[in-house]
Amino acid sequence: MSLHVIQNVEGLRRHLYAALQLEHATIPPYLTALYSIRPGTNAEAAQIIRTVAVEEMLHLTLVGNVLNAIGGRVDLTRPGFVPAYPAYLPDGETDFQVSLQRFSPEAVETFLRIERPASLDAPEIRTVSRTPHPSGIDAARVSDAGEEHFYSIGEFYKAIESGLKFLHAQMGDKLFCGDRSRQIGPEYYYSGGSGLIEVTDIDSALAALELIAEQGEGIHADIFDEDGEIAHYYRFHQLVAGKYYQPGDSPHEPSGAPVPVDWSAVYPVRTNARLDRFSSADLRESAAAFNTDYARFLKSLTEAFDGKPDLFLEAVGDMFRLKDAFGQLVRTPLGDDETAAPTFEIDAAMEALR
Repeated sequence: MSLHVIQNVEGLRRHLYAALQLEHATIPPYLTALYSIRPGTNAEAAQIIRTVAVEEMLHLTLVGNVLNAIGGRVDLTRPGFVPAYPAYLPDGETDFQVSLQRFSPEAVETFLRIERPASLDAPEIRTVSRTPHPSGIDAARVSDAGEEHFYSIGEFYKAIESGLKFLHAQMGDKLFCGDRSRQIGPEYYYSGGSGLIEVTDIDSALAALELIAEQGEGIHADIFDEDGEIAHYYRFHQLVAGKYYQPGDSPHEPSGAPVPVDWSAVYPVRTNARLDRFSSADLRESAAAFNTDYARFLKSLTEAFDGKPDLFLEAVGDMFRLKDAFGQLVRTPLGDDETAAPTFEIDAAMEALR
């Protein structure tokens, strides 16, 4: 297939919107695993998961800046933006779905599949045809045919990078026609905005995509990036290997200090919980309230990308301030050796906010 999967600006905007969905779709599973860990246990594992979740928000922000820079619109409130879990991700791989589940070896295996590096030996950007699935992410069907999906996340970003270069060669700086006031700068970002790039031209756009690649969902198979930060895949691999990576290690052969993990020190949260499967009216009300709060978070992010960047810092902080509501749900027994959990059924909650 031609490296130029993206042939026009509208196609580039569709791919970037799908990238927004991709980056966000990993956050609810990561948060579910994180907050299923019992307080006072698995500190190292919790730190790894939290770090990756924060960086996924950074990636979403970088993609949003690129989309705004080319005159697109960042809308995290659209129906279908948040998938119904279990869900396929828009990278095209069909060997797994992503679920909302407790911290477990199975959950970490899914995280490894999400973050696995693209093959450096792939001669071209590969796409695969897939029959649409009801729990997939509808708006992420980015090709004109509607059923083409990328074989890996890394190749998905390769296509976006290739499309940017192709269109810039045709259009020059006219490609970057977006309103610069819609860029999210480091001063508005959680934890000081380390790594956040405002996108105004081809160089900054490519730098933003390269940062995503280096941190875990990208083109390289390196354990550490040039700043010494470990990629997401290898962060998670430490949990199953039981050791930290250190400079000089080979992939899948960490030789550092032990990483203690207690798989039993978790709340037995129900996998892919649903509101209509909670028998208690009070529990349904609490879970619905969580969904409403999360919908407000996405709405605030959308407004921040729409020219109100001062809302961004507060919104991202809100994502982690949901910890208390999360904790209340995962401590609520369901009477079948399971506990409740947020359902992330956001579409209905978002509709109520309109």
